[in-house]
Amino acid sequence: MGSSFPCQICVVGFLCGVCLTSLFLAALTSFGTFQLGPISFSSTMLFSVAASDSSSSSVSLVTHSECDFKLKQAEQLSESNSNNEGDEDERVSLLYSAWNAELTKSKTGGGGNYLMKDGVNVPDIPNAPHLENCKAKTKLYGRLDQRTGNESFPPWTSWKGFLDTHPVASSIEQIKELKYQAVSEGTYPPWIAGSDEENYPMTRKVQRDIWIHQHPVDCRDPNVKFLVADWERLPGFGIGAQIAGMCGLLAIAISEGRVLVANYYNRADHDGCKASSRSSWSCYFFPETSQECRQRAFELMKSEEARNNGIVTIKESYTSKHIWAGPTPRKWGAPWSYLQPTTDVNGSLLVSHRKMDRRWWRAQAVRYLMRFPTEYTCNLLNEARHAAFGTIAAKMVIESLAGGWPKQSGEKERSEINEYVWSNHKPWIPRPLLSMHVRMGDKACEMKVVEFEGYMELADRIRRHFPNLNNIWLSTEMQEVIEKTKKYPHWNFHYTKVRRQARANMSMANYEASLGRETSTNYPLVNFLMAVDSDFFVGALGSTWSFLIDGMRNTGGKVMAGYLSVNKDRFW
Repeated sequence: MGSSFPCQICVVGFLCGVCLTSLFLAALTSFGTFQLGPISFSSTMLFSVAASDSSSSSVSLVTHSECDFKLKQAEQLSESNSNNEGDEDERVSLLYSAWNAELTKSKTGGGGNYLMKDGVNVPDIPNAPHLENCKAKTKLYGRLDQRTGNESFPPWTSWKGFLDTHPVASSIEQIKELKYQAVSEGTYPPWIAGSDEENYPMTRKVQRDIWIHQHPVDCRDPNVKFLVADWERLPGFGIGAQIAGMCGLLAIAISEGRVLVANYYNRADHDGCKASSRSSWSCYFFPETSQECRQRAFELMKSEEARNNGIVTIKESYTSKHIWAGPTPRKWGAPWSYLQPTTDVNGSLLVSHRKMDRRWWRAQAVRYLMRFPTEYTCNLLNEARHAAFGTIAAKMVIESLAGGWPKQSGEKERSEINEYVWSNHKPWIPRPLLSMHVRMGDKACEMKVVEFEGYMELADRIRRHFPNLNNIWLSTEMQEVIEKTKKYPHWNFHYTKVRRQARANMSMANYEASLGRETSTNYPLVNFLMAVDSDFFVGALGSTWSFLIDGMRNTGGKVMAGYLSVNKDRFW
């Protein structure tokens, strides 16, 4: 460059120009295409100017190859996602079918590895969270509904459910002594959930006292008297009316110091109720008294002297007014006078009415009569939950498994916490769940009938306070109501699959006759128990069925869930 200053300036300027040009070209290459005024530039154009034709072709080839590769990757990923979704749907369907087969086997008592053709071993089937082990539960209930040996009470201890059957519970004498001491000092029946504040006043004490009254230590004691009564069977009496009538008879029996013995139940007179449970309440729920007392009562029924001396009475010994509107037992005082006002009608809490005592008593009586479901009823509930929630449960379980069932075993490992602790939990349902009983049809002659839209307005009120509420268990006799659910796509409706009334002027008696005795009894009881277990309830207090559901909820720890009714009871 020499020592000439002007020469140095020229060289430095030339080098700076080269650097700036290189940077400019690099920037254009990274940004791809850009536009200056009406002229468009692209990276391939710039490379063709800067390089030979061969190198331009090479660069262009690399660029297009990368694009093709990425396109193929996207197509493969999309196809893979589609295959995965399809594969998951197949596995969900297979698991649902496996549970369905297990459910059928539990009812029929069949055996064999009937799923081998689908590559599924029975031990590998994951646990169904929405189904109960009905045989085990019924055995447990039987243990809790009878005295053990010479004990004064059943094993109602502070050790809950199956945990009380743990080997340590019966092997250590000190534990046994302390547990039965707790029973004798006032442990309450296990069929009551929640605290005193979450139930009607005195519910736990009343349930304990009713059980003791209905289960004398010695049924052959000459001082034990009986009231033997068939269930109402007139065609106009629905299930709700029959239960309400038996609640009245239980009130009479307690007031007169008699043991109530319920006899013929026409709704259980069908082939689904087997052996001695046919034509008996014990087909669906545990009997109201012990087998020893039933036998003694039927013996006394054959004795004219016993009938004449009033040792045994029958339903016909009392007037219908006494049965349906007789006085509530007063042995517990008047706890109905301080019921918590949690029922909403027309936007206001119902504080009191003329039949507070009847509402309280029927709640206590129906809770006692339905304290434990039988294995038959348990199976009915399993079938209903599986039909409504089985696919949802299967998808939930498949997503929870780390591997790909059925290739990876879902075999249930035996553990004591499963067997003795978690087994006491209720079966899974999608929560929160709102139960809605829409009563229309011939009920218009007894109460103000409200259209389905009125019930949904109340459902929306609940949802505004509990925005995570999306599911409704719907019970209704009207097909019109089922059709209207399509107008509410933002709700998930679940209901039993049964033929419903197509016209409003059909009587309930004719509708039930068209279904047959077994179906017309089973599906309402399933709806009843699903409503009791739901988180919220919307109904009509003018309906005896809704009235009884409300009573069961208020003796099942659901007082503070509240109750929204579209009308008042017609007798208030």
